[in-house]
Amino acid sequence: MEDNARTKIAVFLTTIDNPFNPYTQWDDWLRYDEDKGYYSTSYLARIVKTSDELSSFDNILAIEEAIDEICELNLLGLYTKLVVYENNQEET
Repeated sequence: MEDNARTKIAVFLTTIDNPFNPYTQWDDWLRYDEDKGYYSTSYLARIVKTSDELSSFDNILAIEEAIDEICELNLLGLYTKLVVYENNQEET
């Protein structure tokens, strides 16, 4: 039986029009995001509920949950979630 389990290594909030990959082209991605006035990282920081008292795993989970919430409430249809798996497989 084939094992289709994939290991998630990163999750990002991005916009549908940003041509850069935040995982492999962070500086270009961030410049584009801020030049367009999106400030996605700041938006995410306002929504996410993290704490120094949480474990690293729980903080990462909180970030992903905040990204999911932003994408769910995505009134302008602008935001999307980018998931990066081992072997650089990506999924939006």
